[in-house]
Amino acid sequence: MVEVDHLLKTYGTQHAVDDISFRADKGEIVGFLGPNGAGKSTTMKIALGYLPPTAGTVRIAGFDVQQDPLAVRRRVGYLPEHNPLYLDMYVHEYLEFIGSVHGLKGRGLRQRVAQLISKVGLTREQNKQIGALSKGYRQRVGLAQALVHDPEVLILDEPTTGLDPNQIGEIRQLIRELGADKTVIFSTHILPEVTALCSRVVIISRAGW
Repeated sequence: MVEVDHLLKTYGTQHAVDDISFRADKGEIVGFLGPNGAGKSTTMKIALGYLPPTAGTVRIAGFDVQQDPLAVRRRVGYLPEHNPLYLDMYVHEYLEFIGSVHGLKGRGLRQRVAQLISKVGLTREQNKQIGALSKGYRQRVGLAQALVHDPEVLILDEPTTGLDPNQIGEIRQLIRELGADKTVIFSTHILPEVTALCSRVVIISRAGW
């Protein structure tokens, strides 16, 4: 479902990503483990088509990210490390907005948002402004927006960073449930996260210089 083949990203003489290859299949939660600065976020941004690679290829659901970027983005949900949300919008309003961006409309959009609000545990918070939510609930909103178009692949960049132990446990359980029928790539620098969640791990060390 996700194939990364000899991926390289350089900035001048600096190698941000240095010859990475791995594969993740449907029904897998693959941990992308490495220290800060090793190139995890850069790899994910290339896989999403946000950054061009210097060399190598990424294919998602059979589509080359460079050749078919829109086809890839239709099939991928992404939660970045710094979860960007419109803090002045209400939860249900924001998710309906994101759904409309993906082409959902009318009754189908409302039903999908209601389903996701229930799935990620936001029922009591759906009529609150996002800015009034705790970080744990904001992460749930971020997961919901990544899922609104029912993607085949989920890419989650450090999704539990800054959460308290209870919130971490809740987000882990959500990710386990999501991984049952999707391909999930889960970036972290914390080994216990991988142990708790992942069926397989890809270890990335410090990129070359």
